[in-house]
Amino acid sequence: MLFAELAACSAAVAATSARKEKIRLLAACLGQLGPEEIRAGTAFLAGELRQRQIGVGWASLRELPSASDHAVLSVAAVDGAFERIGGMTGPGSQAAKRSAVGELFGAATAGEQVLLRGLLTGEVRQGALLGVLTDAVALAAGLPVARIRRALLLSGDLKTVAEAALHGDLGGIGLEVGRPLAPMLAQPAADAAEALGKFSPAYADTKLDGIRIQVHKDGSDIGVYTRSLDDITARMPGIVAAAAALPASRAILDGEGLGLASDGRPLAFQDTVRKEGVLLPYFFDLLHLDGQDLIDEPASVRFAALDAAVPAGQVIGRRLVSSEDEIGEAMAGALAAGHEGIVLKDPRSAYDAGRRGGAWLKIKPRHTLDLVILAAEWGHGRRQGWLSNLHLGARDPEGGGFVMLGKTFKGLTDEMLRWQTERLRGLAVREDDWTVHVRPELVAEIAFDGVQRSTRYPGGVALRFARVLRYREDKRPADADTLASVRALAPASAVDTP
Repeated sequence: MLFAELAACSAAVAATSARKEKIRLLAACLGQLGPEEIRAGTAFLAGELRQRQIGVGWASLRELPSASDHAVLSVAAVDGAFERIGGMTGPGSQAAKRSAVGELFGAATAGEQVLLRGLLTGEVRQGALLGVLTDAVALAAGLPVARIRRALLLSGDLKTVAEAALHGDLGGIGLEVGRPLAPMLAQPAADAAEALGKFSPAYADTKLDGIRIQVHKDGSDIGVYTRSLDDITARMPGIVAAAAALPASRAILDGEGLGLASDGRPLAFQDTVRKEGVLLPYFFDLLHLDGQDLIDEPASVRFAALDAAVPAGQVIGRRLVSSEDEIGEAMAGALAAGHEGIVLKDPRSAYDAGRRGGAWLKIKPRHTLDLVILAAEWGHGRRQGWLSNLHLGARDPEGGGFVMLGKTFKGLTDEMLRWQTERLRGLAVREDDWTVHVRPELVAEIAFDGVQRSTRYPGGVALRFARVLRYREDKRPADADTLASVRALAPASAVDTP
């Protein structure tokens, strides 16, 4: 398939706001991709590279050749070029990358150059987010959307699902020890009363301030994966050793990796990240045990199996609660032990992989959101020369991209200022005298005092007294909180129903 055809599809998707029309256009394009190009084509339509990162920044795109008058590039050829560029390392590699990027752009038409630039900067804004593209794969393959979504949750990779659905056997995708799956996530709840209004009784799990881990054990083979499905086995010897010592032969466990201070209390998150080699596992779910898949079993069954399979010291603290007083006691106990709150879980719920549904509700003593940095402004006075005032964005699954909720320069230490200046300059896509606009890739945990109506920002709401707690490099932009989640935290009188 010509890359120009795919670029035209992306442009057409961007030009329409109708979800059904987006799905139709994407499905038609997916149906034209050959078996050897479906993975790359699916990634391009999602606005990303199959390789994710190839070491090309905005500076390499400043001076590019003019567009070609003829479309000659294929989807496979573009993917191959990205693969070669990503493989260039060592002395002189940056010059070689710039030359290769220039050659690729010189062979591209104007429409193709628009998409190429968007792919390299992370600025493809056609609204083809995961949900839309998932539905398009189902339409192109003539399969129920539920089957595609289930396969995606188990594999964690839409490229794999698209390839199997269109040119293979979707039935081959299932829960598999050794292949990480998208983790189930919790959504915020304002307080105990809100949580009990959704389900009761509930399990109250201690919410650790660690690194989310998914551990796969297959005999002597141990794999440790992050919430973004990155393999971190080599960096987690303590967790590997603990998993190897478990009596189970085959298992998939979900939990947190946590560092402990000399007094036995948990380390702060930033210190936990720096001590990956000595982290210990604390598990809160069991998805597979010795040949039996538990993912569709209710939480009460999974948790009982976890308690039987894992030593008590490696299981997160948990108690059954059914009243606001009992939830308050669980919260007080978690905070007294140095943890950040609790997660309430519906005992009847299956493990809803990849979803931030209503069966898990996190409660903290302060409001926090995971937001994406969209831009940063240069500081003044003692912050002269550092990027300081951050533009904060919530994820917008319906409209595509991110919606700005406000700015903050509060909570930033000198160390954080130095780090974020270097990191954000590396993500820059354009800048002027005051502001550096960046690819929406960096996630920060933001504390705030409330949500209020705002005509200044497109989402209609803004955060009150926002401040940065920490950066979350363990999270991807797709893990950021949504605009709907932000609006749900606002008083009813403060938000107009969209």
